Amino acid sequence: MSDLRQRLTKSDQTKAKNNTPTPRRRGVDTKSNGIGILDIIRLLVTLAAASCGLSYYITSSESLLWGYRPWFTRWPVLMRYLQGPLLLTPEQLTPYDGSDPSLPIYLAVNGSIFDVSANPLVYGPGGSYNFFTGRDATRAFVTGCFQEDLTSDMTGVEEMFMPVDDPEEDKTLSSGEKKTRREQDVRLARTKVQKHVQHWENFFRNHKKYFEVGKVVGLESLPKEKRELCEPARKQRPKRKDMK
Repeated sequence: MSDLRQRLTKSDQTKAKNNTPTPRRRGVDTKSNGIGILDIIRLLVTLAAASCGLSYYITSSESLLWGYRPWFTRWPVLMRYLQGPLLLTPEQLTPYDGSDPSLPIYLAVNGSIFDVSANPLVYGPGGSYNFFTGRDATRAFVTGCFQEDLTSDMTGVEEMFMPVDDPEEDKTLSSGEKKTRREQDVRLARTKVQKHVQHWENFFRNHKKYFEVGKVVGLESLPKEKRELCEPARKQRPKRKDMK
């Protein structure tokens, strides 16, 4: 009986020993040491700060974002956005030519008005391109005739891209063939005019200093008339015989 009691006592001691939790060693964390969300956020913030600092250094203190400047960080652009687009007639646009220091300097291309006040040495009074301001002078942007073509009237501009016919070749063509060729020349020339206009419109719209403020209204009601090409534009016309 006493032997049985001893065996039971030893069995209970063994079970108790096996069930006793192992004590933690001081200073040792049994949890996983993986990267947490806060570690990722710290890393991203550090990289962003380093990128901004490097951009500021490389761009000679001009930009923290490698030259990128969101429109909403430009105060004049933001104010115009909050106020809404301007709608000006050609007459209402005239005073914005830089002659009044209290007004911004505007010019228009293809009916879109752009604020060029950031460059007064070029577009302000006495500037080399001041004649573009206070008006829509799309025609001059295409032809390059800054004296004669300071107007939005594009009538006949496509002629500067139409080839000068070769009299010898014309003798070999029928009237129908000449008409078909003429129609094709007109289509191609008008496409080139549109590309030139779009180029200048995008130049001002995408410029880091200039921005769009509104539209010119009433241009369609202005009288249209056949205008002779200015001399520089006439000289640019290609010769058909050279095109071959």
